Parts: sequence; C-alpha cells; structure tokens
Amino acid sequence: MIEARGLTKRYGRTTAVNALTFSVQPGKVTGFLGPNGAGKSTTMRMILGLDHPSAGDVRIGGRRYADLKEPLREVGALLEAKWVHPNRSARSHLRWMAASNRIPAKRVDEVLEIVGLTGVAGRRAGGYSLGMAQRLGIAVALLGDPGVLLFDEPVNGLDPEGILWIRQFMHRLAHEGRTVFVSSHLLSEMALTAQELIVIGRGRLIAQTSTKSFIESASDSSVRVRGPELARLYGVLTGQGLAVQEAPATEDSPAALIVRGTSTEQVGELAGTVGLVLHELTESRGSLEQAFIQMTGGDVEYQAGGHTSAGPAPGGPGGPGGPGGPGGPGVPSAAFPPPGTVPSPGSGAGPVPPGPVIPGVSGGPAGAPAPPASQPEAEAEARRAGKP
Repeated sequence: MIEARGLTKRYGRTTAVNALTFSVQPGKVTGFLGPNGAGKSTTMRMILGLDHPSAGDVRIGGRRYADLKEPLREVGALLEAKWVHPNRSARSHLRWMAASNRIPAKRVDEVLEIVGLTGVAGRRAGGYSLGMAQRLGIAVALLGDPGVLLFDEPVNGLDPEGILWIRQFMHRLAHEGRTVFVSSHLLSEMALTAQELIVIGRGRLIAQTSTKSFIESASDSSVRVRGPELARLYGVLTGQGLAVQEAPATEDSPAALIVRGTSTEQVGELAGTVGLVLHELTESRGSLEQAFIQMTGGDVEYQAGGHTSAGPAPGGPGGPGGPGGPGGPGVPSAAFPPPGTVPSPGSGAGPVPPGPVIPGVSGGPAGAPAPPASQPEAEAEARRAGKP
C-alpha cells in the first residue's frame, strides 16, 4: 500500500506538487493520470526517495522508502527505461542489481524469461530498441518479487503484442494481491488496464475513484435506437421529456435516434408500451479520454499553439467556421483551400509555405533563386561595386 499525505514539492518559486493526498490499495491496478507538467513523475520520484518532499510525507507499507533495508524486495519501479550502462548486457545489469539486495542469481534468468529477453540477454543494452529497453526495465522492477510496483509509461515502445502482454501481466500481479501503480498518457490503454484512478492537475488532486465512476461522472452517455417507425418513436420519447437527436443515415449505418440522459431499459419499455418494433437499442458511454479532457481542461499547463487567447476560437467570431472566419458565414470557402493543398502564387488563397532552408543560408527554399533586393539594398550594392 502507498499512502501520501499533504505531499508537496517546490523548486524555487514553482510548486510541482501541491498538498497531494491519496492512497494506492493492493489488489488493484491504479492508474495515475494528469496532463504534462501535472507532477506525476515528481510524485513517483518522491515515493521512491529520489526527491525529498518540501512538505508532507509518503510511505510504502507504513515506512519511508529510505528506511527499507532491501528495497528491491519490497518495491519495484520502472521510471526510465534507458537507465542502464549501454556497454553492459541485460544479464550483467540484472546480476549486479540482484547482488546489491541479496537476491539469488537464479532470479535473473527467471525475470528474463518473464519479459521475453532470454534470447538477447547477452547483448549490450545500448543496442536495445526502446521496446526491449522497456522490457529490461520491467525485469528490474520484478527482480526482487516485490509486493509494490510502480511503472511510469510502461508501454512506451512496445508493439501491440507487448502492450497486451503488459496489460494482462499487471492484472495478474494485482490479482496476486500486489499494489500496482501505473502512470501513462495512453488513455485508451489505461481504460482497459486500471480499475482505480488517481487524477492530478498542476500538482493538485482532481479525483480518486474507480475508472468506471470517473467516466460516468465526467462524460456523456446516450442510447442509440432505431426501428421502422422512427417518426412515431421520436414522438413517444420526446413526449416523456427525453432529449432526442436525429442521427441521419450514412453509408455505414441507417438513420437512428440518439437519446441522452436515459437508459436502454427505459427506452425499450417506452417503445414496448406502444407496440413499437425496434431494430437496434444500444448504450453508448463516454470514453476515458473524454472524461479526462473535461476534468483536466483547466489544468493543462502546456498547450499546442493552435488555439490561444490571442486569436479567435474555432466557431467564434473570426475563428474557423465562425462568423467572418475561415469557412464561416460571409466568407467564401473557396478562399481557404482544403487541408494539404498548396495554393498557387498570386491566387489570393494565402501565402505559399516556405520550403526547406539550407543551413547557413538565409532566404528561401533550397535551390530557389535569391529574391530581388529592395531599393536601398540595390543602391548599397551599386556603391560597393563602384557604380554611380
């Protein structure tokens, strides 16, 4: 079990982790989520004694990491996959770590077999791919057969088979009664891996709850229903005060109704009461990604430059799709070419993107003629050449 109470870390005037309190229970995979810069890695480093808290405390099984006599036997961690001497083989790396905690040498071959590196155990770790390095890091975490495991981005570099393997392996570790704490940005994978979630933003706790409850509380769910009498069905549902939206037919699916704020049971019972035949009745729940964005939207520290306060928002006045904006009312869509197309010079459809710049040469694209000099530049050049 991992317990943090008022955990705080400051770097000068910057507070990376702010009075964070949470607990990670054994027998479950607990996901640790947050935007970039939220303080996840700093929190994990404090759990492992690599950073000292400015305030608060964090304990593993009631003890600080520094108080553990043989820490690899009690806590296993993967924080940085490439943390290994590049000229040392995987087997040698594991052997010296095992010796440092009085772990039997035979355990080295066991963990190499578990992570699938037996065949390359004699190769220099510096030649490993990212996926192989991740497997070696997982082997290090498992070396002491610990009851507490921490993984920071464990599926980075893994192929689909490796991702499935690590997901199932974490479930097995939790089923054995171990404490499994996992940080990742792959939300679709976390939705399949974690039973519990701890979500932080700007160093503060946003939520600690089950994955299912987090998705249900922070995202929209709906019911998709269709049948041969859609118009009549629409009237029945709206007559009960339900919010109903029509979903037009597409190449992949026929027309249907989307009903929000209800359940398949309620919709089915209403249709059955009036004798309506249904061809489809399915529930659509929100995703972890949708819930995460909704819950952490105000705590994103590093945002892409597409939407800033200095420019119009999409759909707003002057913004893309908004009044007076690209593709919006009053602006001919022809003035803005489809994405990926390059307007011809002088077409009025926007500037031509610059080509690659030759290192050491300022100006236009590689191989392009130099642009004509301005009038002052031309006069200066003529004076240098001795021309009147």
